[in-house]
Amino acid sequence: MARHVARPAAPRSYRLEPEQARCPHCGGTARVAYHDRRTVATLDGPYALTLVVRLCREPTCPRYRRPYRPEEEGGWALPHGEFGLDVIALMGALRYGEHRSVPEIHRALVARGMAIAARSVTKLLYRYEELVALRLADQGRLAERLREQGQVILALDGLQPDVGHEVLWVLRDCLSGEILLARSLLGSTEAELVPLLREVAAALPVPMRGVISDGQESLRNAVRTALPGVPHQLCQFHYLREAAKVIVEADRHAKVLLKKAVRGVRPIERAREGRDDEAARAARGYCLAVRSALTDDGRPPLCASGLRLHERLTAIRASLDRVAEKGGSRKNPTASGSSSRAASPRPPTTGRPSAPPTPGSTGRRTCSRIAPGSRARRSAPTTKRYWGR
Repeated sequence: MARHVARPAAPRSYRLEPEQARCPHCGGTARVAYHDRRTVATLDGPYALTLVVRLCREPTCPRYRRPYRPEEEGGWALPHGEFGLDVIALMGALRYGEHRSVPEIHRALVARGMAIAARSVTKLLYRYEELVALRLADQGRLAERLREQGQVILALDGLQPDVGHEVLWVLRDCLSGEILLARSLLGSTEAELVPLLREVAAALPVPMRGVISDGQESLRNAVRTALPGVPHQLCQFHYLREAAKVIVEADRHAKVLLKKAVRGVRPIERAREGRDDEAARAARGYCLAVRSALTDDGRPPLCASGLRLHERLTAIRASLDRVAEKGGSRKNPTASGSSSRAASPRPPTTGRPSAPPTPGSTGRRTCSRIAPGSRARRSAPTTKRYWGR
C-alpha cells in the first residue's frame, strides 16, 4: 500500500565521509564521484544523511569504478533501510523481552512520535531475527569467547513439536549460553546423535569438561561412544520434575478450583463499559489484575502456578478490603433490613384484636382435600382471627 501521508522532514542533518581518500584494495586515488542522500528515522527523530561516495580511477583495480561508501553508514541503518538500528533493537526487546504483540509494539513506537505502519513493524522484526541469527552464526566471535572462558560444559536436548515430526537437537554451552549447534533429525537414535557430538567436539577450541542431558537411553549411549572419558551428568531439572509430579498435580487441581471461584469477570467489565468515572476505572483495573493472574502459568516444579495464583488473588482481595475500609464499611442488606424493621414501630391493625391460637392448633396454615359435591366448612372463629393477622 502506498504512503498516504508525507514523511515528516528531518530537522537534523549529518554528513558521512569515507575514512580513507584512497582505494582500500589497490591504494590508488579514490576521488569523490557523487553525493548520496537518505533519511533515517531513529529513536531521537529523523536524520537527513549526506553520504560522500568515492570511486577508484585505476583501470587495473578489481574495484574500478565501484562505489566506496562511508563505513559509518552501516552503523545507522541497514542497506536501503528507512529505520535505524536502534529502532530495530527496541522492537526486538519489546517482542522477545517483554512478549508484546505487533499492535502493542506499533502503539509504543507511535507514542514515541515515530511515523511507522504496523506492516513495517512486522518486516523489521524479520530483520531483527536475521541479525540475531547472523550474530549466533559468527564462528570467529564464538571461538574467541570460548577461549576466554577456557572450557565448555555441553548441554544436549531435543524438541519434537508433534509425533511424527523431526526432532530439533540443540547443543549449547552452559557457561556462556552460546548455541554451538542446532540441527533437525528424523529420530533420536544413538547412530544419529554420535555424529552431532563428534562434530561439536572437533570444532571446539577448548576442552569439553562435561555433558548434561536427560536420562534417555540413546543419549547416554551416544555420549559414552562419542565422548569417552567426559563426565556425563543427568539434568537436575528433570530430576525435580519427576520428583515433584504429585505436588504439581495437586497444584494444578488447586488452580482449577481457584479459577472457578473467580469466574464472572467479563460481566463486571461489560456493566461498566462506556463509563469513565473513578469507580469504573478502578473496577476495570481490578478485572485486568484478575485476568493477568489467571493467565500466569508459572513453570513447575520450580514455580507452582497454583500457589502463585493464590498469592496474587490474595493480594487483590487485600487491596479490595483496604479500599472498602477507606471508603467506609459496606452495610449488610439483611442486617440493615432486620434492624430497620426492629427499630420502626409496627403499623396499627384495624378491626377487632385477634385472640391467641387455641390449644392444639399449629402455627401453619393447613388445607384438606374437599370431596366433590361438598361445601367447604368455615373454620373456627379463633382460627380465622389468628390467621387474619
